[in-house]
Amino acid sequence: MFIGLDMGTSVAKAVAFGEDGEALREKSTPISLAGQGSQVEQDVEEVVRAATGVLAEVADGRTPDLVAVTGQGDGLWLVDAQGWPVRPALSWMDGRAGDLVEGWMADGTAEEMYRRTGNVLFPGSPGPLLAWLDRNEPKSLDLASTAAACKDVVQLRLTGERATDLSDASVPFLDPRTRTYDQGALDALGVGHRAGLLPPISGSLPLGQTHGRVPGLAPGTPVTSGPYDLPACAIGAGVTEPGDGLLTVGTTLACQVVVEHVAFDEDPVGFHLALARPDRHMRALPAMTGTVALEWALDMTGTSHDQLAGILAESPRGARGVAALPYLSPSGERVPFVDPAARAEFTGIDLRASRADLVRAMCEAVAFAARHCLDAAGLTGALAVCGGGTRSLAWLRLFADVLGRPLRVARGPEPGARGAVLAGIAAHGKALGHELDAAAWTAPDAVVDPDPEGVTFYEQAYADYEFRVASARARWHGTRHSG
Repeated sequence: MFIGLDMGTSVAKAVAFGEDGEALREKSTPISLAGQGSQVEQDVEEVVRAATGVLAEVADGRTPDLVAVTGQGDGLWLVDAQGWPVRPALSWMDGRAGDLVEGWMADGTAEEMYRRTGNVLFPGSPGPLLAWLDRNEPKSLDLASTAAACKDVVQLRLTGERATDLSDASVPFLDPRTRTYDQGALDALGVGHRAGLLPPISGSLPLGQTHGRVPGLAPGTPVTSGPYDLPACAIGAGVTEPGDGLLTVGTTLACQVVVEHVAFDEDPVGFHLALARPDRHMRALPAMTGTVALEWALDMTGTSHDQLAGILAESPRGARGVAALPYLSPSGERVPFVDPAARAEFTGIDLRASRADLVRAMCEAVAFAARHCLDAAGLTGALAVCGGGTRSLAWLRLFADVLGRPLRVARGPEPGARGAVLAGIAAHGKALGHELDAAAWTAPDAVVDPDPEGVTFYEQAYADYEFRVASARARWHGTRHSG
């Protein structure tokens, strides 16, 4: 039995898998967020309790052959040498470092960081948060031994191992050429003197053994940590070859493509997350739009989720000329372009437009946004999909038509937990005496093929979308400059 533990932002999930990848048991428990205004924090002890609680439930009195941990990336989790918090964790959603990031974007520091690491800066990533604390709350850094990621704290508390993996180390201080921390990048953000807080990077994945204080797990149970949830989901969906991609249709769209090289010379956008092989990186473009845009459209039109298939059937492709842009986040958009002023819109509306047309137009817009990101990330091969949005077959078919390729629906449940187990065995299987059939573990639950007529229609519709995005960006910038 193998247990995958996925420490999400709002939910801790654990799945026990059999040798063939079949899910034996799964448990989840909510995790709260706290803070006010732009400050978003989490109680480290609550997170650790959630982790040990779901682990004990899915272990069900048995000793697993491996516990593999993944979880939310970014943010800043300050702990002492034993893994006890010195302050609440700063979430990846925290915005207190926004002014710092704006300043670095204006003075060229952000671009320098991208040329060094292949990754953009955003307020909730570890570098800006570390710099903000150094300026505003230095005593917290003085008390800490480690500035970690969520999964690293769980690993430290379960096993005493202080380490991180390459994926979490990537943002924002990893030099992907040497696969070590870049002191120049630390210095560029003014935190070079805090380099000792960064955990050692494991060349494969951190591996430890549980001590005697973990409820429900026998002492000596092996535990691996990483990769973090984005690449873990890709691995769990069987996305490992260059050009192949994963589209996660969740609250936001997480678009990822496996690449062989870091695109240092491109416009700074998105992330390059280092994987175990030196010639493999996950090109990640996590958009701010996704099912949240559909939720808004359904709410505004008084439509329920169980009506979605019928609504999409009521409105033809192209929504009778109604078109949308899906940029509903108050913070704008960050991929495949960065613009805090990005806003949603509907065009082509007249008195004949129906609520079905409005909903279909937004569904199409989200699919166009996914294609925009996946094209920018370099998708050329097979595409897997996962996330809550995949529960709608009608919307999945629309995605397939817009993307012009079959969609492999990732094997459930919890591709992140599944990917963590596969990565852990790939890294340490020989030492642990186990080998898994990755192809069987990642065989898709279904394949959704595109309709050739739909593909032809949406080729032109997508070109129209690109034109509307370009026109809107010109307006956004014009408004900003004139205002």
